[in-house]
Amino acid sequence: MTAPAPSRLLVVDDEVSLMVALRKTLRDEGYDVTGATSGAEALAVLRAGGCDVLMTDLMMPQMDGIALLRQALAVDPNLVGIIMTGHGSVPTAVEAMKTGAIDYVLKPFKLSTALPALERAVMVRRLRLKNTELEEQVRRRTAELEAANQELDAFCHSVSHDLRTPLRALTGLAEILRDRHTAGLSPEIRRLVSLIHAGAVEMDQLTGDLLAFSRLGRQPIARQTVDLERLGREVLENFSGEIARRRVEIHLQSLPAVAGDPALLRLVLVNLLSNALKYTRPRDLAMIEVGVTRLADEAGPVFFVRDNGVGFDPDCADKLFEVFQRLHHAHEFEGTGVGLAIVRRIIERHGGRIWAEAAPDAGATFYFTLPPDTTPTVEPDAAPGAAP
Repeated sequence: MTAPAPSRLLVVDDEVSLMVALRKTLRDEGYDVTGATSGAEALAVLRAGGCDVLMTDLMMPQMDGIALLRQALAVDPNLVGIIMTGHGSVPTAVEAMKTGAIDYVLKPFKLSTALPALERAVMVRRLRLKNTELEEQVRRRTAELEAANQELDAFCHSVSHDLRTPLRALTGLAEILRDRHTAGLSPEIRRLVSLIHAGAVEMDQLTGDLLAFSRLGRQPIARQTVDLERLGREVLENFSGEIARRRVEIHLQSLPAVAGDPALLRLVLVNLLSNALKYTRPRDLAMIEVGVTRLADEAGPVFFVRDNGVGFDPDCADKLFEVFQRLHHAHEFEGTGVGLAIVRRIIERHGGRIWAEAAPDAGATFYFTLPPDTTPTVEPDAAPGAAP
């Protein structure tokens, strides 16, 4: 294994004998040392090849150590500086540390104090370089991610227009055959046309669901106070037609306000209530409850949508929230297997979590958490003469 290269030191002191002696001593300690006797000479060395640590005398003619360090950091922002000073200039050395030096050492030197300062300086240099490297990686990855998002947006636009347009044409043509020309078609042909129509509708719905799912990761959240109970009533109103055709008993509890995006939270309730209505179809009386509870391991309120439908195997509960995961056959219950994945992404983007509990033929309950609304309420002014 190749040994790491020695750390590069630049020692600057206008007293040549001191600079030479210090350079020799530190070389003996394993450092790669370059010497300079003025600030101008030191800056030339930095611009030519650089170094890891700059050790500079504080009091020098023409350019003192503070001025040198300031200009050196302009050449290499990751450079680490150590100020060398006599006892009488310690306050000035401390002031120099505000310029960017990480330490100071007193002259005449003692290796027992100088070497630990150098070791700290080398460590800081390595950390600064690593941090710069990581920042560059973040910038590069961010640029790559932005480019990938642009490509994904372009792909979604292409899918939305180039793929769905012929799908809708296929659906429309199948509807014309099915609805206007049935007299001239055999039962088998009519069955095949119906299958073509159903397949095209399903593919169009799946394409739309996938587009919605892909956009959720980039769609900004317009967070505001959301009256979840009112939102639930509005969503249930949208299902009033289906509810009127069946025996459905729905109980909507009083729900607290939450902080979130009303459009996205509406989509959560639409998907969860749609599932509850779908999977309770085999029941003579469908019972659905939307409510809120408290659980020992949750700090805030826990919302739930509960039904008495067909349920599912609890061992498969985690799969429910993955794209294309379905626990029932398509001929039993329609769907694309994307809805609950959309719900999970919305809840998680709001800072909450979602999970489900169920048993076969014993209904299901979907629990989810959301940040509570923390908007301060404005108390009405007290009436004149009222007691404080």
